[in-house]
Amino acid sequence: MRPGTGQNSIAPILVTGSIITALTLGVRATMGLFPDAIDRALDVGIGTVGLTVALQNLVWGLGQPLAGAVADRFGAARTLLVGAVAYAGGLLVMATANGPAGLHLGGGVIVGLGMSAASFAVVLSSMSRLVDPQRRSMALGVATACGSLGHFVLVPLTGAVISAFGWRSALTVLAVVTVSIGLFVRPLRTQSGPAEAIEAVPDDDESLLTTLARAARHRDYLLVNCTFFVCGFHVTFIGVHLPKTLTDAGLETAVANMSWSLVGLFNIVGAFAAGALGMRFAKSRLLSIMYSTRALAFAGLVLLPATPVVALGFGVVIGIVWLASVPLTSGIVLGQFGVRRAGTLFGFVFLSHQVGAFLGSWGGGEIRELTGSYDLWWWLAAALGVAAAAIHFSISEEPAPPLLEHRRRTSPSTAQDAVAAVDG
Repeated sequence: MRPGTGQNSIAPILVTGSIITALTLGVRATMGLFPDAIDRALDVGIGTVGLTVALQNLVWGLGQPLAGAVADRFGAARTLLVGAVAYAGGLLVMATANGPAGLHLGGGVIVGLGMSAASFAVVLSSMSRLVDPQRRSMALGVATACGSLGHFVLVPLTGAVISAFGWRSALTVLAVVTVSIGLFVRPLRTQSGPAEAIEAVPDDDESLLTTLARAARHRDYLLVNCTFFVCGFHVTFIGVHLPKTLTDAGLETAVANMSWSLVGLFNIVGAFAAGALGMRFAKSRLLSIMYSTRALAFAGLVLLPATPVVALGFGVVIGIVWLASVPLTSGIVLGQFGVRRAGTLFGFVFLSHQVGAFLGSWGGGEIRELTGSYDLWWWLAAALGVAAAAIHFSISEEPAPPLLEHRRRTSPSTAQDAVAAVDG
């Protein structure tokens, strides 16, 4: 057994990563409970609250590559601690808002910056570096599953606090929950682990700019960015607008909240399964199945009658494929480029995710304001799911070739090659 790969060495990393992911994703999942309450209190419109969450996701995405690079350079623990403080501060600013400006500043910009540093992307990249490749897929699946446990626990509790004490009190409680992330970062202070030693490659000392240039020329990495854009569109549109979609259809708020809670509960199963299956089967093929399932579920939600059974069934199905994409997508990126620049490279993939999240959240609110229904956006989500499923069939998980090989593929390396190219 390699040093540092034993169960006892993995346990603190796994527990720490899982707790932090549960807190960050759990708090994020509660954002869908606030639009109605904030609109009733401030009369700003659902579209305004949707824009707040859209800005939050866009700022989060823009900050993620930088946060990943900082974590790669200075360690995940410091990055997570700073992010947790900013995240909590943004929630407090949002809790004191009396109009769109305060909502956008606190819940949009400040929370978004905090989330970029205190995000599951930073946690998973750190875990990837500290856990050997044989256990990596399962470790990422476990951490993601625990993130959904936070979703399942915090969503109903937050809903209860909103009902009993109001949305401002609920945001204040969530700020306290968020800042507690700082209590759990210590095991992630190590910046290197067995994965780096095992996966050493000839160009392991290449500069960050060289790695980014290699990624920018790698077709399959760019396609992963495209499909993760779709993932961001899906999860944020659902997270912000699913409860309102269901209440618009005449279902009770309790049913809508339960459907959303079931997404978190059943994603525990889905994320565990994704981690295990990703060790045995091609991750791209699994992602094709996942995106196809989402598309079918979206179509079913629009076409089937609005009943509690349909709403709860939708929560179960979407839960199984909810964040199952995260360990699989991050696993593809790690397979293409290794762990040394994992935070930075997955940060750019996550930026694509958050651009999709911005459009899903903001566009969903605008479509409802304009048409009185979310149906058009559900159909767009279904079409994007079909497209992402098709793209994943063409994505290779093999390591990206060195930059020199990319150049040889795109330009003649000698005068003879140039003449041959012209003659051909």
